[in-house]
Amino acid sequence: MFTFERSKISYERAKQHLAGGVASSLRASMKPFPLYVDSAKGSRLQDVDYHTYIDYLLAYGPLILGHAHDGLTESILSSMRKGYTYGLQHEGEIELADLLVDVLPCADKVAFSGSGTEAVMLALRLARAHTGKSKVVRFHGHYHGWSDGIFTSFPGAGLSVADGDGEAAAVSPGTGGQSANSLDDIILLPWNDPDVLESTLRSRSGEIAAVISEPVMCNSGCLQPKPGYLEAIRQLTKELGIVFILDEVITGFRLGLGGAHGRFGIKPDLVTIGKAMGGGIAISAVAGSSELMKLIDTSAVNHLGTLNGNGVAMTAALTTIRELARQDGAAFQRMEELFATLSDGIRGLLNKHGIPGVVNLCGPVFHMMFIDEPEVTDFDTFNKRDAGKYARFAELMLSEGVLLRPNGLWYISTAHSLPDIEETLLAVDRALSRLD
Repeated sequence: MFTFERSKISYERAKQHLAGGVASSLRASMKPFPLYVDSAKGSRLQDVDYHTYIDYLLAYGPLILGHAHDGLTESILSSMRKGYTYGLQHEGEIELADLLVDVLPCADKVAFSGSGTEAVMLALRLARAHTGKSKVVRFHGHYHGWSDGIFTSFPGAGLSVADGDGEAAAVSPGTGGQSANSLDDIILLPWNDPDVLESTLRSRSGEIAAVISEPVMCNSGCLQPKPGYLEAIRQLTKELGIVFILDEVITGFRLGLGGAHGRFGIKPDLVTIGKAMGGGIAISAVAGSSELMKLIDTSAVNHLGTLNGNGVAMTAALTTIRELARQDGAAFQRMEELFATLSDGIRGLLNKHGIPGVVNLCGPVFHMMFIDEPEVTDFDTFNKRDAGKYARFAELMLSEGVLLRPNGLWYISTAHSLPDIEETLLAVDRALSRLD
């Protein structure tokens, strides 16, 4: 029987002086309460109550090499011995920029920042400066960080809908304290609807600076683009003088070295990348065409940040990407094979227990949900899932020694093994048998 007394005590202590009791609001959703960690290595994590878990949360995505990867740790330590950050230039910036241009199909130049939110802010500024227009098309259920000018339509955030003619309604803020007019430039549309997309872009092309989209809706069901949909965005934006931004903060270096745009054969004007790129160290970047990135060269767009390009982050990204690239990217194939085995096994166990559910797999990431639908391919259907039931399942899995994100999104790392998968399926079987 798992008990979490030390985590409970730590959480109560944290609430005294740490706002919300957690460093990021999302972490407060874990039940029975936020888990406190003692240490982690490889695919496993140990909490302060000395329970060990197979980890599929993976810090919400960055830990693609697993916890405390030996090579990454040694590289970071070596870098830190030379200094953490300088506020000056160093060779690591050049090395990483060269490497990113080599592996990302859309990249002529890159700019470094610290978080996905910052990367999206920069990409939108580049698009507006390049086009001289202000409006941005984004889609229901996509997440592009939590800055005032883009945060909405994420599960748990404010939603608006488009009417039958595709005209976007008022966009609701995603949080209290957001400026009332911060989203005036946002046009919020349903994703995977090429007719609404085309009618909106053609009728309002004179005011639309950019279309920003996730290539896969990882946070909202791992929904994949319909055949031809991303291609339609690319064709229309190019024709109408609109910048196409792919937000690959999640999918970059998770769906392959070239990210989702490399996997799908799409060449956007800009991509934002982060999370897996640093292997657990904070870093993000914008990569794109020389035509847009020259706006930073000429200082038409300022790009600021005290810790941008710091030596630790550069080293972490260089080491992570080079590790993933070994043996022609064999790690990606292995992760995908393991996750295919796990997702197939979970589907079989749902059937065994007579529990309606769907597992949407996209390479080394999948989304599991309890829902009375045979498939989930759009955001409206995704919103019919029983989120409370899944949160209960995640809590049961915690007591079985498996750490999951409470929203249904599972990640895998290069450190996970077939025995991990087999052990996880046994835990799923037990948890489903206890599910109310």
